[in-house]
Amino acid sequence: MRKYLIWSLVIFMTWSCSPSAQELFEEGIRLLESSQYQKSIEYFDRALDKNPEFTSALNAKGVALFQQGKYDEAIEAFTASIEIDPESYKPFFNRGNAYLEKKAFKEALVDYNMANGLDPKQVDIYYNRGLALLGLEEYEDAIFDFDVVLQANPNHALAQFNKAKAQLGNNDPVGAMESLSNTVNLDNRNGAAYYLLGVTQMSAFGQKEDGCTNLKMALSLGFTEAKTWIDDFCAE
Repeated sequence: MRKYLIWSLVIFMTWSCSPSAQELFEEGIRLLESSQYQKSIEYFDRALDKNPEFTSALNAKGVALFQQGKYDEAIEAFTASIEIDPESYKPFFNRGNAYLEKKAFKEALVDYNMANGLDPKQVDIYYNRGLALLGLEEYEDAIFDFDVVLQANPNHALAQFNKAKAQLGNNDPVGAMESLSNTVNLDNRNGAAYYLLGVTQMSAFGQKEDGCTNLKMALSLGFTEAKTWIDDFCAE
C-alpha cells in the first residue's frame, strides 16, 4: 500500500532523572514504532509541554492520531507543526494523507503540491498526489505522477494499477490493458486488477475468452463484483 506518514528517525537515549523534551520525544517515537499509538501521544504531549514549538513532536503526534483513524485531530496536529515550521515537507505530506483518507481530494492536492515544492525528490508524494488527482478525475495529471513513480520503481504494482484506472478514465483502453497486464504480472493476488483487465478485454476489444479467464481469476481472489459479468457473459 501507499506509504502514509513520515517522522524523524532518532536514536534512543538513556533518560536523566528529569527527561528533556528530546528524550520524551524519542520515547514517543519508540512507542509509535511499536504501534502503541495512544501511549506515544502521551509522551509527545509531555514533550510539547516542555517545548510548545517542538515541530517534530507535533508531526509525530499527528502520525499517531492518523494511525488511530482520528483524521481531524491529526490534521490539527500537522497544521500546528506547519504553522511553526512551514519549510518542512513532512507535515504537508502527512496532512495531505489525512485529507486523502477523508476523500477531501482538493485539500489533499494542495498539501501534496506544497510538499512537492519543498522536496521534489520524494517519490511517495507523486504516488499519493496521483491518488488525489485520480479522485478528482484529473486523469492526465494523475498518469504523469504515476509515471514518475514508475520511472523510479518499475515494479511498483499499485502505481501500475492506479495508472490503469486513470488511463481508463482518460479513454485509453490500450494503455490501460498494458498497465493492467503489468499489474497482474507484478502482483497475482490483485483481484481488482484481474477484474478491470477482464472487463476491458471484453468491453473494449471483444476478447471474450481471455476476459472470462481474468474475471474468473478475479472472483477466485475474492473480488465478488466479477460474478455478475461471469453470469451474464461467461456461461458455458
